[in-house]
Amino acid sequence: MRIPSSARTGPRSRRRDAGSASVEMVLITPLIVLLLLLVVAMSRMVSARIDTDAAAQQAARAASLARDPDSADRAARQAAESTLAGEGRTCGSVQVSTDAGAFRAGGIATVTVTCTTTLSDLGLPLPGHHDSTSRAAAPVDTFTYREAAP
Repeated sequence: MRIPSSARTGPRSRRRDAGSASVEMVLITPLIVLLLLLVVAMSRMVSARIDTDAAAQQAARAASLARDPDSADRAARQAAESTLAGEGRTCGSVQVSTDAGAFRAGGIATVTVTCTTTLSDLGLPLPGHHDSTSRAAAPVDTFTYREAAP
C-alpha cells in the first residue's frame, strides 16, 4: 500500500518549509508598519477635529460674554488659543475669526476656528497638513452687552 505524498511527514517535507516564516515576516512587516502609520495619521486628524470643536465652542461662549465686537474678537481668540494649547500638540497653527454681524443684545456671536495639523512628519504619501474647521455660535448676553455710543 502506497501513502500519498500529501500525507507524508518526513525530513524532506520539513526541509521544504524551512525559512518560510522568515520570508512571510519580511513581506508582511512593511504592511503592518504602514497600517500603524495610517492609524496614527487618522487619529491625529480626528483629535484635531475634536479639539477644534471644543475650541470653537469655548470661543463662541467667551465672545458672547463680551461688551462689544472688538472685545468679543479678542476674547474669542484668547479662549480658542488657550483651549487648543491645553489639549496637546495636535494643532500647528490656529486661525480664529469672529462674525460680528449679529453681535447685539440678544443676537448671536459666531466664531470659526481653523486648526492645521501636520502630517508630513509621518513619512506617508499624504498631504503635508490637514485643516480642521469648526464653527460655533452662542447667544449674546443681554445684560453684559453695551452698545457703542454714536
